[in-house]
Amino acid sequence: MGASSSTEQVSSEQREAETLAASTGALPVLQKSFSRLSNPETKAIPVKSLQECFSIAFDDAMRESPHVLDYFLQLLDHLGPSIAEVYFMSEKGGIGWVEFLRGYTKCCGRMSASMSLGALMRVFSVMTVKVGIPSKLQFESDDADCKISGSLQPNELLGLLWICWIMTWSSRMSKFSNGKLNLDLPDINNLVLSAVVSCAEVGNDLNVWDCDITKLELQLPAGKFHTWALNTVPNLADCFVQFVHVRLQKTATSESEMEASSSLISDVSSTKSCDTHLLTCGSAWAISLSLRSTIGQEILRVCFPSNEERSEESLLYRSSVHGKGLNRFWSNVEGYHGPMLMLIASSGNSEGTINSRRWIIGALTLQGFENKDMFYGSSGNLYAISPVFHSFSHSGKEKNFVYSHLHPAGRVYEPHPKPVGIAFGGTLGNERIFVDEDFATVTIRHHAVDKTYQHGSLIPDQGFLPVEAHILDVEVWGLGGRTAKEIQLSHQKREQLFTEQRRKVDLKTFASWDDSPEKMMMDMMADPNSVTREDR
Repeated sequence: MGASSSTEQVSSEQREAETLAASTGALPVLQKSFSRLSNPETKAIPVKSLQECFSIAFDDAMRESPHVLDYFLQLLDHLGPSIAEVYFMSEKGGIGWVEFLRGYTKCCGRMSASMSLGALMRVFSVMTVKVGIPSKLQFESDDADCKISGSLQPNELLGLLWICWIMTWSSRMSKFSNGKLNLDLPDINNLVLSAVVSCAEVGNDLNVWDCDITKLELQLPAGKFHTWALNTVPNLADCFVQFVHVRLQKTATSESEMEASSSLISDVSSTKSCDTHLLTCGSAWAISLSLRSTIGQEILRVCFPSNEERSEESLLYRSSVHGKGLNRFWSNVEGYHGPMLMLIASSGNSEGTINSRRWIIGALTLQGFENKDMFYGSSGNLYAISPVFHSFSHSGKEKNFVYSHLHPAGRVYEPHPKPVGIAFGGTLGNERIFVDEDFATVTIRHHAVDKTYQHGSLIPDQGFLPVEAHILDVEVWGLGGRTAKEIQLSHQKREQLFTEQRRKVDLKTFASWDDSPEKMMMDMMADPNSVTREDR
């Protein structure tokens, strides 16, 4: 069922729908899913069955964010019915095979990121109406590329982002469990504030350090929000696409396979494990939304670790645990050849007083750190993570991505010594981000000195003058997967072996007592001015 036989005459509509679905590579999955969901007598899927397919069952909602929407759980209950209503046209007997394929193509077909984002916003608009909240989003037509007007409020945007988070969470956790899951809502205020700062005319009245998003009486124009999402979080719409695909794929999976996958994982409510670090679940998810590469999937493992992979395994260095300083940093990251994410938490001034405001910035490098007296690297990103999230990718003008330089081992004289520390962007002496060798202070300069990364402020209210601030904590996360970690462990064991060998002195290697270093030292202490004959 769901596949046309050779004896049946296939209509042009069915042939076109199957061709579009086949272009996504999901036609076999859709055939199995339709066969399991449909009624054998009517050869159609009951509307209620499809609604349940896209609904999320959970036992408890644990909220990390201090700002919680009262109606959010009600909003989540209408996720499945809204998707089925908007994209799967039902007839009297249910949803037929052609309508089923068309609905999937509208959600997961090959389309631009802008059109996928429009599909997500259309579903969210219907969800809010079902809850009883009038939606201010207006769609000119039912076409996927139609113009969207109207506006969103910050609290509505918070609900939309949480829905996207849950879609990501469900897509990754559905293969681990077949029952109800505990639901963790992360703190994503930095993402909401990023949209507010970019889309609304707030001026100096908005206090980003202490802001209750649910009480902001602002309107975010739909057009500006659309632009912000495509520039800052281009993968946001993929949360919806993956959710629909994984849900239908799950229905196509046999029960024995689902039970086998479910038995591998004993605890799926692990998202709280990473929130003791600078890289919280909300921040990791925000960074993953800004990356269109496999690195984003590695970052998501911090949010959704399995039993086989703990989030702490990706943490290479943390100054509060391993100690501050460039040497401590180097001993933990040396030998890791893969993408790395470095996070720096700092207070508002170099004195580090209690009243200083805390902010977090980050830098993503696609290769390991090297001890060089010049800039290096092939690509990377800078991030303003807290209190407002921003992403700054490569500008394409210069390639001063990373700078990491230690003191020379021999302490030779240098007429023009190079800076000792870690830097990102800018030039030597005018780095956009510079961390000193003691990891005590970080210096942030205006983007005018940097032609490598895109322009923008890394911290709120950043002026033209350099900002020197006290470092509270530093983290480095390895994003190269298990292979890169195993190579680093092998490198560290080899270096430890060499160090132990250099510390040992084998007396058997000396020919006699007269040639030993002990004899030489004793002779020097006895009479250092004595004349000795040298054998030639």
